[in-house]
Amino acid sequence: MADHSYRGRFAPSPTGPLHFGSLVTALASYVEAKCHQGQWLVRIEDLDPLRESPQATEQILHSLTCHGLIPDEPVRFQSRRHDAYQNAITTLLDKGLAYRCACSRKQLQQHQGRHPERCRDGKSQPGDRPFAVRFALGDEVSHWHDELLGEQIQKVTAELDDPVILRKEGFYAYQLAVVVDDIDQGITDVVRGSDLLEMTAQQQQIYRALGATPPRWLHIPVILNARGQKLSKQNHAPALDDRQPASNLVRALEALGQQPPTGLRHATVQGILDWSVEHWRRQAIPLTSR
Repeated sequence: MADHSYRGRFAPSPTGPLHFGSLVTALASYVEAKCHQGQWLVRIEDLDPLRESPQATEQILHSLTCHGLIPDEPVRFQSRRHDAYQNAITTLLDKGLAYRCACSRKQLQQHQGRHPERCRDGKSQPGDRPFAVRFALGDEVSHWHDELLGEQIQKVTAELDDPVILRKEGFYAYQLAVVVDDIDQGITDVVRGSDLLEMTAQQQQIYRALGATPPRWLHIPVILNARGQKLSKQNHAPALDDRQPASNLVRALEALGQQPPTGLRHATVQGILDWSVEHWRRQAIPLTSR
């Protein structure tokens, strides 16, 4: 059934070129959007200059173009959105839904995740010390429906699970930026790897704290390397060979359980994408990583 209000996105971090695991996620999010006659956006999550490669953004966008994955709106760069993130932090601090925290990791570990300086209570101020800003979670057993995995139950505990939304180094954190941009861009559906599943309940609370309804989520299994590790730049996943996009797309469809016909490897990139949209079966996506 067509849903013209559907807005999805693919949001890679530019820590290296696109690899096969990222292509699988990009393709799944693209086809889901097109199946609903919706829009598909690309957002570059370039908020951590210490981890980013100067060439990675250009490489990622080139790979997406080679594979026919063209966004319906101009690419968004989070590095240009600092004012929006700071405004959200100010709002949360003013509402008492965030707090400044100068505790070190060692201190938190020694106190089983509790803040020895009672940061949440505002009893201690960082002064001249470096501090992070954390979102103040409420105790909650969150019930929500994943579009692939079905009913989910996640428990979050106030203080122990409070996520950082501004790091001590001054960088805005993923947990905040992803929510602020999804709200601003009107994202209704998020297709992402199952390695991010455990963050969902926390993000739901941040959405609500900023006055927004959380999107629908669909978590697909991550692709593993020969050692059983998540295929990632950190684990030295090889870059996609942009000279063979048709073969890459067919392999991605196979990883997503779509059983493309053998002859599809000889089709054009657009022909493969058209086949993908026409024959997409969400229920065929594997439930576990492989």
